[in-house]
Amino acid sequence: MKQKIIRIGTRDSELALWQAKTVEKQLNDLGYKTEITAVKSEGDIVLDKPLYELGITGIFTKTLDIAMIQGKIDIAVHSMKDVPTQLPNGIIQGAVLERASTLDILVHKGNLDFLTQENSIIASSSLRRKASWLHKYPTHAVEDIRGNVNTRLQKVADSETWSGAIFAEAGLERINVKPSTFIPLDWMIPAPAQGAMLVVCNAEDLFSLDAVSQLNHVETEICTYIERQFLRTLEGGCTAPIGAIATYNEKEDVIDFTGVLFSIDGKQKLEVKKTVEVSEWKKLGFHCAQEILANGGTAVMTEIKEKLKK
Repeated sequence: MKQKIIRIGTRDSELALWQAKTVEKQLNDLGYKTEITAVKSEGDIVLDKPLYELGITGIFTKTLDIAMIQGKIDIAVHSMKDVPTQLPNGIIQGAVLERASTLDILVHKGNLDFLTQENSIIASSSLRRKASWLHKYPTHAVEDIRGNVNTRLQKVADSETWSGAIFAEAGLERINVKPSTFIPLDWMIPAPAQGAMLVVCNAEDLFSLDAVSQLNHVETEICTYIERQFLRTLEGGCTAPIGAIATYNEKEDVIDFTGVLFSIDGKQKLEVKKTVEVSEWKKLGFHCAQEILANGGTAVMTEIKEKLKK
């Protein structure tokens, strides 16, 4: 039964390969045979523009989607926060692996004086991180930085103008490159599904689906579902400064949720916090997004979409 070789598609960065190898090992431990196929995504190739200017949702996943539809790979492994909330026809969520750290961290150069100085420059290509940082530090500037984790770390080290850059802690920890000079940004609401890995499959490939389903972590699956439902309800396919985090409180048997929407310049911040019984999780993200939209979010989203068109 376990004779088919499952072809695992991945981007070719060190972090993406680490993620693919993690899935490979778990499948091998279950007795499945695998091979890894690495490809370059458009998001890895076009490095001279901010991500939101490329105007494509799924800039890091599209190449692998095409490879799967063409039958070149059987499954694909992604950082879940990079995956559009609407998967292409014929491709479905196979498993969400147990989540790592959800934190954003600021990698700096060892001197934190810049935090209290005006006109300090931070690097990030994420609209959410930019807006969140500017909301807290309105006199600072945030400039674009692109490339894989290793490239961005090197760019920060080499820069004479940047005081630091914002990274997802999980990515740096996974490939063991988190420097000692960092501060946790526990006030910054992470991207929906940050720290989670997603495996997608061809909907008709029942063999691979059955194999991958054994890797699923239910708590992470539920929490990321809530966060992505919040994102999907708010943004309708555009890239916007949106953060969301859902956590399961085992002691109380409840789910805590915080969601935020910022204007692009960070001046406006709309936030929702809710705690619900676990049984109410299925519509939590939707209801929280509706609350944001009703309290000024519709106007903010309209403004964001207009600005991103230009």
